[in-house]
Amino acid sequence: MKWLFLAIGIVLLVSAASDLLWTTLWVEGGAGPLTSRLMAWTWRVFRRVCRQNSRVLALAGPVIFVLTLVVWITLLWGGWTLVFAGGESTLIDTMNRGPISWSDLLYFAGYTMFTLGTGDFVPREGIWQIISVLTTGSGMLVVTLSVSYTLSVLDAVTQKRSFASGVTGLGTHSNALVRTAWDGTGFSGFDLALNTYVSQLNTLTSNHNAYPVLHYFYSPQAEQSPVVAIAILDEALTIFRFGISEEYRPNNVIVTNARSSVQSYLETLHGAFIQPADEAPPPPDLGPLRESGLPTTTNEAFLTELETLTNRRRTLLGLVNSDARQWPSGEIPLEEAENG
Repeated sequence: MKWLFLAIGIVLLVSAASDLLWTTLWVEGGAGPLTSRLMAWTWRVFRRVCRQNSRVLALAGPVIFVLTLVVWITLLWGGWTLVFAGGESTLIDTMNRGPISWSDLLYFAGYTMFTLGTGDFVPREGIWQIISVLTTGSGMLVVTLSVSYTLSVLDAVTQKRSFASGVTGLGTHSNALVRTAWDGTGFSGFDLALNTYVSQLNTLTSNHNAYPVLHYFYSPQAEQSPVVAIAILDEALTIFRFGISEEYRPNNVIVTNARSSVQSYLETLHGAFIQPADEAPPPPDLGPLRESGLPTTTNEAFLTELETLTNRRRTLLGLVNSDARQWPSGEIPLEEAENG
């Protein structure tokens, strides 16, 4: 027995299997240790090389996803090759072509994993037959889990872009969203839309927890970025809660629930992907809303309340920066405000 080959092979198999099962089956566990590091390193390379090229950054998610699958398969394939290399005369060459080489071991481990069954090499009787069965089982497992994981991730990518489009469709910054929600007398018509956003955001949070690779699926259009949408939505919720006169505010229960959903999303990503920015983003300007006829509080009262949200807003800005985006700020042009 060649114990070093056998030991290294077992380590590779355990590492690959644990990372695969951790990433694909443990919903609350996020990504496995190997996958987490691979995703973070690859994203840093894309950020450093591509800078602000959004079209190239859009390739980061698919590339990271494919690299993850390649790493799992490579580790399993290499692990089984070393396991078979760790034994004495583990294989029989049915065609009598000479001594078993490393390429023969690699070939046998590969076709056994993917069940090609060509039959020119067979395992010796006993334990090596059992190990061959385990090799085939691991190959079927990685293919099955990879396919189901791929379908789940693609579905989650579609859902997150749908959420982003829904929010940014009402406004590309917080003031615009608040102005759109105003019906001339209040915000009662916005309650249904806000409930829909809360439901979608809760789903997005669950998906990010189960499939952390979602964070790296970058959209070239800011309007389809959930990071930008969440920043817009949370700033709008801040205006609803502290910038609008109390008697005109939307349903407080719905606003509180929406703010809680945003906080849950931030907590899911905090530590794994984002760090708070050094400073809070610029405060929303209530002036354009006031000029449009919305009943706002005073600037002084609003800014005082904003100071209590400094850490939350720093985290939001850190989230936007981590996605290579600009903070969604702006003022409503007076013509737009007058046309509603």
